[in-house]
Amino acid sequence: MDGALVARHFLELLAREASAVEFEGPIIEARAAGADPATIEELEQAKVEALRVRELLKRRARREAELSALYDTAGDLAALRDLDAVLEAIVHRARQLLATDVAYMTLHDPERGDTYMRVTDGSISAKFRALRLAMGAGLGGLVAQTAVPYSTADYFADARFRHKNDIDEAVKEEGLVAILGVPLRLGQRVIGVLMAANRSARPFHQEEVSLLASLAAHAAVAIDNARLLQETRNALEELSQAHRIAREHGDAVERGALAHDRMTSLVLRGGGIEDVAAVVTDVLGGSLAVLDDLGRPLTGDVGELDSGVFEAAQASRALGRTVRRGDLLIASVDVGAEPLCTLILRSDDADERILERAALVCALLLLFRRSVAEAEGRVRGELLDDLISRPDSPGLTDQARRLGVDLHAPHVVVVAKHGGQRERAAFWASSQAALRHGLAAGRGDEVVLLLPGENAGRIAQNVAAELSASLHSPATAGAGAAVEGNVAGAYQEARRCAEALIALGRAGDGASAAELGFVGLLVGDGRDVRGFVSRVLGAVIDYDARRGTALADTMAAYFGSGGSPSRTAEAMHIHVNTVTQRLDRIGKLLGDGWLEPDRALEIQLALRLHRLGHTSTP
Repeated sequence: MDGALVARHFLELLAREASAVEFEGPIIEARAAGADPATIEELEQAKVEALRVRELLKRRARREAELSALYDTAGDLAALRDLDAVLEAIVHRARQLLATDVAYMTLHDPERGDTYMRVTDGSISAKFRALRLAMGAGLGGLVAQTAVPYSTADYFADARFRHKNDIDEAVKEEGLVAILGVPLRLGQRVIGVLMAANRSARPFHQEEVSLLASLAAHAAVAIDNARLLQETRNALEELSQAHRIAREHGDAVERGALAHDRMTSLVLRGGGIEDVAAVVTDVLGGSLAVLDDLGRPLTGDVGELDSGVFEAAQASRALGRTVRRGDLLIASVDVGAEPLCTLILRSDDADERILERAALVCALLLLFRRSVAEAEGRVRGELLDDLISRPDSPGLTDQARRLGVDLHAPHVVVVAKHGGQRERAAFWASSQAALRHGLAAGRGDEVVLLLPGENAGRIAQNVAAELSASLHSPATAGAGAAVEGNVAGAYQEARRCAEALIALGRAGDGASAAELGFVGLLVGDGRDVRGFVSRVLGAVIDYDARRGTALADTMAAYFGSGGSPSRTAEAMHIHVNTVTQRLDRIGKLLGDGWLEPDRALEIQLALRLHRLGHTSTP
């Protein structure tokens, strides 16, 4: 066969990238044609040379494809800015370039001193994706420790690296057999390991190791660039946030200063709590309520308040700042550990410092009012002391008139005894006197009030209830009517009534002599026997007068016989059934409990007074 023809034939096979088997064709044809051995030998040599050229061309084509892929990878990585996207792109491209079943990357954890699985591509095992490798443990740990590439065609049969149960279990669960790992290096520092793996035995050639190492070199630079970019972004974000906070703080300070100026100007012009509240709602929006020291609204309304709001107010006083509870902002101010005022703003978002300034302004206003009230209270107290101790001093009536008190009108003197908190009790009494155009004075463990009115018992009960609520402890009030301006006599009677209530075990109650029953006869200056008998027996005496019955006599006989119906019947010469019927009628007229010891004692005293002729039928 012509040598040129043979060469041409093999070149055609190379040109169309024929398979290796097709290169046997010219030799088979020559043997079929009966070619001599020399010709066959020449064809064999030509075939070998052609296959070498074919393999060289194939390797160059593969290398060109790999270089092109690396170039494309470098471009892709350079275009990425997000670190997660960079890592995912690296692992995915590694799996593509080496045509493996799985690719993954571990990164170094400087705090724990090991490496952890960061990104996987093709993995199906959750345990494998959560794997951590200590330095020197497993193939990946060995690469991270030595900074040298390692590969194994059969992981479990390879004894070059230290096997650990948890790592081997995860690798077995993933089904990996052949593994290749190369270090991710930045200078002399290993930041991680890039790995490719197959689920069947496969040797990794040097070209594949070099290819993965080249990709790892690109990846390390890309990772570092992404990290630096992220750090730059974070720094810029922090700078922007700091600038925004500084600007917002400056705006808040300016807004707070303007609000403070407005509130100060209002106070200087004589404005009150309502005016300050209007400024707050104008600046902050929402609805505002201002509460006094007892939690009562001075202005505004934010709806029904639960116990949690008052707990928040207590916390605000303890912390010295605004406390948030839901959509409520609560600022409370105290003086000497005692609450003075509380501001409650219903708003989703408001400047807490403005509310705190408003609370301080309201507190100053209330302190000013308290100081004025205390000064006025001292004047009123001194006048009341004079009316009690020196009633004959000249000019007392005129002094009272200048304070808005008409001593010629009906008045009641109330003596309220309390267990302590003198200043608070005196302040409460002074406030009540000013509101009701009366007088008040503090005397040791009691406060004395001169209040307009005629119903001494009702006034005493009201004073006892309200003062007890203010002090959060029982206050006992006795009252006496200042007949014809006799304040001194009414004071002595009121004091005896208060002491009698305490002696009777009725601390925290209020009463005049009229409400104390027969005890009132002992402590009252008027000795109103007629009124006492009327209150106790009036219904029975009136019934006897209208019907001509003897119910009062029956009661006297009943008590005189020791409560025996039969002896009562004998004493009155009537049938015992008649006694029983009369007792039933008496019970209906006097009400249930008329035979109780205290009540029976009053009834017997009233019967004796009635029979002695100290009163007549009403």
